[in-house]
Parts: sequence; C-alpha cells; structure tokens
Amino acid sequence: MADEMVELAQRFINSYDVAGIPQVEVNGRTSWKVMHALTRALQYELGITELSDSFGPTTLSALRSRFGACVDGSTRHGNVYRIAQSGLYCKGYDGGGIDASYNDRVVDSVIGIKSDMGVGGAFPGGGLEPKVFKALLTMDPYVRVGDGTEAVRGIQRWLNGRYVGRREFFVCPCDGHFSRDVQKALVFALQYEIGMGDDTANGRFGPGTQDGVRSQALLEAGSADGARQFVRLFQAAMRFNGWDVAFDGRYSQALAHTVAEFQRFARLLPAHGGGDFRTWASLLVSTGDPTRPGTACDGITEITEKRAQALRAAGYTTVGRYLTNAAVPNARNKKIQPGELATITAGGLSVFPIYQTNGGDREYFNPHQGARDALAALEAARGHGFLPGTTLYFAVDYDAVDEEVTSLVIPHFRALAARMHAYGSEYRIGVYAPRNTCSRLARAGLTTASFVSDMSTGYSGNLGFPLPGNWAFDQITTLTVGTGAGYIEIDKNIASGRDPGQNRFAPRGPDTLLDVDFDRARQNDLTTDLIRYIEDNGHGSIGRLRGPHECATKVVDMDGLITGLARSLRMRKALIQAAVFWEYQADRTDPGVELLVATYFTWREQHEAWERHPVGDPPVPPLVIREDSSTGVAQIFARTAIEARNHCVAAGVVPGAPLDLDDWHVRRDVWTRLRNDDDHNVSTVPLVHLHSAARVGVTTDRLRYSDADIIAVLARYNGTGAEAQNYGRRALDLHRVFEKYNAAQRS
Repeated sequence: MADEMVELAQRFINSYDVAGIPQVEVNGRTSWKVMHALTRALQYELGITELSDSFGPTTLSALRSRFGACVDGSTRHGNVYRIAQSGLYCKGYDGGGIDASYNDRVVDSVIGIKSDMGVGGAFPGGGLEPKVFKALLTMDPYVRVGDGTEAVRGIQRWLNGRYVGRREFFVCPCDGHFSRDVQKALVFALQYEIGMGDDTANGRFGPGTQDGVRSQALLEAGSADGARQFVRLFQAAMRFNGWDVAFDGRYSQALAHTVAEFQRFARLLPAHGGGDFRTWASLLVSTGDPTRPGTACDGITEITEKRAQALRAAGYTTVGRYLTNAAVPNARNKKIQPGELATITAGGLSVFPIYQTNGGDREYFNPHQGARDALAALEAARGHGFLPGTTLYFAVDYDAVDEEVTSLVIPHFRALAARMHAYGSEYRIGVYAPRNTCSRLARAGLTTASFVSDMSTGYSGNLGFPLPGNWAFDQITTLTVGTGAGYIEIDKNIASGRDPGQNRFAPRGPDTLLDVDFDRARQNDLTTDLIRYIEDNGHGSIGRLRGPHECATKVVDMDGLITGLARSLRMRKALIQAAVFWEYQADRTDPGVELLVATYFTWREQHEAWERHPVGDPPVPPLVIREDSSTGVAQIFARTAIEARNHCVAAGVVPGAPLDLDDWHVRRDVWTRLRNDDDHNVSTVPLVHLHSAARVGVTTDRLRYSDADIIAVLARYNGTGAEAQNYGRRALDLHRVFEKYNAAQRS
C-alpha cells in the first residue's frame, strides 16, 4: 500500500541532482533502493566523495566527527534532518513532516524507535546516535513482523541494549525472527562475554570463540550465578533455533530437559541435557562441531569393494550416490556405475540417491525444468532398481535467497511433484539444499525429507535458520577415508535415522522401445497429415469448437507431458495423442452442458450450507439437473476419471488411496480439476486407457498392441456399442498418423 509520506521522502531523494545519488521510483513503498539512496544522500551531506550503499565505518566516523554524539535539535542541518525524517517515515514512524526541522514529533519518534530497538537505556533521550542513524537507514524492522514471536523479539532487544556500546556491535532487527544478522549479533555477544576485545571480536564462530566456549561457557543444570550471562546466551540460541525455553539466566531442570530434546533431534548423542561444546556449536553454526562422528556420507567417486571396506571400518553405514551425471560439457562421471550398488550392499552399506544434473545456479530453476527432472530422475531411479518408497534427493546447490525460493525453487518443485504424481511415481521427493530452502519446501508440502547442505556455513540460507524439522542427512565437512585402493574423498553427514537408505534393488534393463520427445521440426508435416485425414474422411469442423490445426498444436505443445506419461506407464504415446487430438475438438454444445454441471454443484454447495444453518427457504434446485459431463482437453467424465484412478491404484500402477465415487464432493473436485487443469486432464487419459484395457480383456504388452487391441481400448474410451466401435476405428487411424512420426524417432 502506498504511503503519501514515503512518496514525499522519495521526492526529496529525487531533488538531489548529484552523481551517485540515484533517482528512485515515487510509489510510496519503502525498499532497499530508497534506504540506499538516503544513505548516499547522508554521505553527500557529510562531505564523503565516494558514495556507496554501505553505511560503513567511514560514514559512521564522518557522522561522529561532524555532529558529535548524536544528531538532535542543536545540529541545525536541514538536509540531514530531512534524511532522518524520511528514514522515520520509511520505517513507519512519524517524521514530523519532511520540513528540515528536528521538532517534537521527531523527538518522540526517535525515543519510540530506540525503545523498540531496546537501546533506550544505552542511548537515552531524543537524539539520533550514529548507530541508531545507521539502523534507521536499513530495511530491518524493530516491531514484531508476521509470525515472529515476542519471546524472540525480547531477546533481540536485550542483545541490542546490552551490547550496542561495543564498537563492532550494531543494532540488530527486533522483528521476532531468527536471521543472519541476529545470529551474528549472538556470536558477538558470546565473544564479548568470553572477554574478547573490540579488535578481536568479529561475529564469527572461529577457533578463538570455540576455545572460549570450551574454557568458560560449558553449562549444566544448576550452573553457578557467575555463568548467568552465558546461560542467557545459551537460552537465546535455543529460542532462536525454535525451542521453547525461558530467558532468565537459570539453567533449570526444565531447560536441561528441553536441551536433551534438542540433542536427540540434532543427533548430539548421548542426550545429557547439558550445554556442552557440541550443543553450543550446533546452535550457533550450521555445521555444528564438524569433528563429531557421522554414519552417512556422500560423494562423486565410485564405491569399489576396497572403498566400501574403508568406509565401513570408519563407521559409515549409508552413502549417497548420484543417479545421473550432470548435463554439462565434459561432465565428471559421478553417477552410480554398473554393479556398484551390489558392491555397496555387499560391503554392508546402504544407499540414498541424489539427483543433480546442474542445480548450481538460479537460472536452472523453473517449472519446465522441474517437469523434465521428474521424468529423468524417475527413469534413472527405476533403471538402477531403487524400490518403491525410496526418497530421491533433488539438488538446489546454490545459495537461494528467500525471494528466489519463492519465485524459482518452489515453482520448480511444484512442477516436479505434479509430474511425479502424474507419472505414477513410487518414490518420495526429497531435497538437497541449504536450511531455508529445505524448510520452505517442506512447509509447502513438496518434500518429505531434507539432505541439508550445512557445510556451506556462509550461505544466507544457512545463517540464521534452524535445522529443518524433516532433516534426514546433515552434510558437515569434507574429508578422506582409507588408504591405497581404499582411499576416497567424501562429505561427512550426520544421519537422523529418518532415511536408512536402501540395500535391496530390482534393476530394469534399458528399454529401447519407449517413445521419445517429438521432433518439432516435423510439426508442420504432422499437422498437414492430421488435417488431411479429417478432411478426407468427412470429419470437418461443423459442430466443433476447434479445428484440427489448433488440436494438433495442443498435442505438440503438451508433448513433454504426454511423452513422460507414455514412458512411465509403458504405453505408446500415440494412444494418448489420438484421444487428446480428437477430443480437444469438442462439440459446440459442450460449454452449455458444462455450465449445467457447474450450476448443479453450486446448488449442492448452497444447499449443504443451508442445511447447516437453515435460515429462510432452501436454495431452489436448477431446472435441468446434470451431475456430470465430459470436460477439459480430453473430454473426460468425473465418474470415468474416478473409476480409472481407483482401478490403477488397486493395480499398483499409481500410488494413493481410492476415491469415493458416491461422494458428490469428490465428484465435484475431480470434475472441476479435469475442467480447469489441462495437465491433470491429459494425465488422466492413460489411466482411462489402462482401465479400458482391463474392461475389454486386453492384456498384451502395451508397447506391442495389435490393431485390434488399439481399437478395443480406444473404443472403450468412448463407451460401448456400435458408435464406440466406430470411434475406436477412427481413433486407430489417428493413432497410425501419430505413430508414423513417433516410430521414426524411436528407431
């Protein structure tokens, strides 16, 4: 929502005609661009010649040198006042106008924001100290935001109030959320309590800080009062990682109990409930203590018999290996090798599969690629023989910031999950990624397990984010194991026990009979053949909603999905193409019938609501009742779709539970999705074919149907009787047109 005072602030920025101070869009919305422009304006007013977005040491030093301890009513610098007023408005506080004055409203707002920051005690009064001015010109919030908690916000304010006087400590957000800056503030606080000076403390959990924790901050129930601040910081770390503990400086039995829960969750065993070094480390840095033992590993190197022996002797029981090689020039041969899985299991190890062809940059992630990954991973996993229920870990091997998780990664995985479901995948979907990406995908219901790339401690997606609740493997360091022929470099992982890996396999041999993607260079030829067939056989467009050219284009546009369905269900894609092409023509009467069905379902919903709260007369039913109709790209009835899916579930072709055909809510939901979701509609076509084949007794290998088989299956798509048989013979003709092109590409 636009704010007129933010608009005034933006107009003030744009009044500068100074190289290095960019013009900003006047839209009334606060952004980093606006805050950076205000920072540059302040630097200009302070006489700094090299302007930058960073409010760094030079800006702080110049501010102190020019105006002393704080900017206040005695500063008497109009544009500096305007910058402060603009910052206040952008932060949501009253700036007292943007009138170049440090009036009472400004003073009240400065007192208010310092209170919100928790620094009112350290910086009393209504002046803007340099560190407060720096905080003012950021996008950091100082009030609770979204699902942030007051408990976390209280700790953030406490950190600011206690440590803001230290040279390198700057005001951290007070929004109730754990974040990168809050994590850094916590480590600074720990360093100060250890006794580090301002020239040493750096906010990083390095060797000096680790030594300090080992020598001064080891805690247990009943720790002495002298350790109170260490207990507070330990409690803060627990809170930031999502564990509900008091923040009172007392290491109580209740705290010890919760710490033991955390230790079990993070596999810091034995879970004794004390604040030992490994627990501190796991709370403060994504790798935790990288020297702790791990029982899982992953790597790009083939596991030979000697290497398997070396890994087992070093305590490893589970190894992650790649399903495929990367789709890049000169890719390393990192995929599972022939016979390797048998060697691994003979060596007493289990395997978890990783899918990564690239995934190392943001450009890789989009719905189209997600759909392609689904088929490639599914076929690779089946080819290697991974059994149903195996989790496949799809890699997001870069530091995706939160906005990119929203706009790129989640749509990628949503498409991946939809295609895996459409293909009847027997596998679970996991992810290899930084913590935030793992947690976001789990919350979106797109993954069941996480392989966490915690070794990348500097990733923004790891800093300030707790270990995901569904973590299966936690990658913490790279090392080598074994010597001679047993030598191998691996990434050591902690295993949660959620995924024991696989040690039984049923590999499938290569199948050269399956269809491949359509060659779009042949699209015009295919379309010409289809139009010729329609015209030569008197199936013109009279009474049809769409002509053959549009229908041919639709089939080709959906070729990726159709090919995947045909490959995963081992049937000729022409069987699907023929049905989709013919049915997409649709009758001109179909929209009217669909409207009747939609009206019927609306009436059922209204009547059900009236039955719950019977006020007034019940809704009047439609004059014409239609409970179902063919709908969508391939003109499928809800009843047909439900019966087909239930048959395929019972046959083990697709996972899931059967749907209740007698429940009108189920029929409504299925019909609505068939009508509105083209991918779902077309994905239902092969399930109808499988059900039809069972009904008419066609049991031949689906890749080797005879003409009679094809007629029988496609006829049943239309129903029974003479007209259905005519439909089947016509569909066979279309099947032959498509097969002409499909077969040429298979060979």
